[in-house]
Amino acid sequence: MMEMPAKAGESLEALARALRACRICVERPIGAGLPHAPNPIVRVSDTARLCIASQAAGTLAHASSIPFNDRSGDRLRGWLDLSREEFYDFSRVAIVPMGFCFPGQDATGGDLPPRRECAPAWRSRIFAAMPRIELILAIGQYAQAWHIGPARKRGLTATVAAWRESLSEARRPMILPLPHPSWRNNGWLKRNPWFEAEFLPELRQQVRRLTKT
Repeated sequence: MMEMPAKAGESLEALARALRACRICVERPIGAGLPHAPNPIVRVSDTARLCIASQAAGTLAHASSIPFNDRSGDRLRGWLDLSREEFYDFSRVAIVPMGFCFPGQDATGGDLPPRRECAPAWRSRIFAAMPRIELILAIGQYAQAWHIGPARKRGLTATVAAWRESLSEARRPMILPLPHPSWRNNGWLKRNPWFEAEFLPELRQQVRRLTKT
């Protein structure tokens, strides 16, 4: 699907309204259509300086229309040292997933990948309408592929481990890669103790600078 360019003068409020009414994955799907009614979930703001670029809504987020409304969200908030109230203050923290609707589950009960229609249709337009974003946290391989592009390392571990390079780059907004905070990554966290010991203190400092000052 061809990427939709940002429209000159497009207001974030109008864009968010149009996004929440989106039915592209039902009316013009790539492959099989969405297996349920669309429920796009996004938190955007023209004052936010931090953006969480996540994967796609899960079952609990789909049911409540609240992103990261589960144990993964609890872990992510712990990583960032943000309270639930701070995390959901969209004037400071934007949440823009790669897929805005819950994509459904595969035969083993795992979540399917983010819908392929979402990013080309909306992503450039959303970020063009949020010019104050200084830091994007790219969670998981799909967000990292989109936001880091060819500079991404081979594999999740190498990509996240290069966080010092990301901090030293002059690009703005800055991109910092993270693993998904799902329990499925417990083994990865145990194998990579540097993530909590070295990376998280720096991440929390950056988050504090952008959300609490």
